[in-house]
Amino acid sequence: MSRGGSSSVLTRKDRAALTAGGAVLRSIAHTWRYEVKNAAALESLRDQRRPFIFSLWHGQLLPLLWHHRDQRIAVLISEHRDGELVARLAQSLGYRLIRGSSTRGAGRALLSLVRELQDGNEVAVTPDGPKGPAFKYAPGALVAAQRSNAPILPIAAHASSAWRLGSWDGFLIPKPFAKVTVVYGAPTEVVADSPRAAAEDAERFERLMMATTREAGGVT
Repeated sequence: MSRGGSSSVLTRKDRAALTAGGAVLRSIAHTWRYEVKNAAALESLRDQRRPFIFSLWHGQLLPLLWHHRDQRIAVLISEHRDGELVARLAQSLGYRLIRGSSTRGAGRALLSLVRELQDGNEVAVTPDGPKGPAFKYAPGALVAAQRSNAPILPIAAHASSAWRLGSWDGFLIPKPFAKVTVVYGAPTEVVADSPRAAAEDAERFERLMMATTREAGGVT
């Protein structure tokens, strides 16, 4: 079940498009060839049974959702209409949903993130979502990490060939048989004595995310 409700309603046309699009996506995604770097970073956290936050850029969401499907990760997705489409897709891939963003339902979303982490669960956050700017690190994940004493795990993806939507985030859709490189950064603690101090560390985490992105082969 998800924590947090949704005020968005899909039309019949939206639902039909989502069903058809989901079928096409699955047929394409099954052809993607994944290369994973620094998987030990993820394995070490799971071996310790530590709750943690996956931190990924919004534009790389699709190949990473597919890579981590059916792992019962709780993912934060906005309550905007576009977010509703992503939410339905994520749910079909075995994710649990937390609804909200920096512009809508922010307080409720933060509380849900903290509760998930305190319950020992893994969560995923796109710190530049839902509306950008791309590659700018909003502080919500850092505040959740500080309140729950959970580390942040940067993760990035790059595809050898892909379509990119004309959206603010250049949303990445790997083409059939593309090689998808996934890189995990070093798990990083948020060392701060208050939520405000945690939020002030956003620039450092943005640099960590960009380093992970470049290692995957992304933004130069």
